[in-house]
Amino acid sequence: MSWVSIALLAAAVLILVGAEWPRLEERFGAQARRQRERARRKQNLRLLHSDTDEFAASVERDLSQLPTIDERDLR
Repeated sequence: MSWVSIALLAAAVLILVGAEWPRLEERFGAQARRQRERARRKQNLRLLHSDTDEFAASVERDLSQLPTIDERDLR
């Protein structure tokens, strides 16, 4: 092989990598790594089911204990 054909082959490879760079970056780049790590962390999460009636009752109790201001007091 002559040096001209090697240079043309190298140029073709560089053009191909340049054209495909956005897709390669999307798959192998830093953002893709963060997304894979986040997906791994999310796999370990569990949804806890609780009694919603108990929660609603506690919220109502808390709201009823808050101090209120009458309109007459504002004047």
